Amino acid sequence: MSTGAIIAIVIAAVIVLALVMWLGKRSRDRAHETRRHEAREIRREAEVHGAEADQLKAEADERAARARREEAEARQQAVRAEEQRREAEHRHARAHDIDPDTKGDYDPSDERRSIGERDADPDLVREEQRRRERADR
Repeated sequence: MSTGAIIAIVIAAVIVLALVMWLGKRSRDRAHETRRHEAREIRREAEVHGAEADQLKAEADERAARARREEAEARQQAVRAEEQRREAEHRHARAHDIDPDTKGDYDPSDERRSIGERDADPDLVREEQRRRERADR
């Protein structure tokens, strides 16, 4: 083989090797860009999910705060109702003490509920009916 042919083969081999390396690098670069794009999409979705999670958390916190406020208001209302009930019992007892027509048969547990409350509770209505039936006999 002549020196010119060997040089041509070596140059061709170097060119083919450079072409293979360039094509490999280009393929890797495309794969990296595809993965970068996929990572950007995943990050964007994660941001959206994070924002939704923050909003849900804020709504849950707000709902819990509202429930705590309502519970506190309910406790306050129960305290006021108990105070009013005691005041009503006190007034019933006072009226009974003052009334010259009472027979000394005042029962605070019976006077404790108003007629409307007794009518609203079916058990109390039945109890009241039985008591009246016994009294009629």
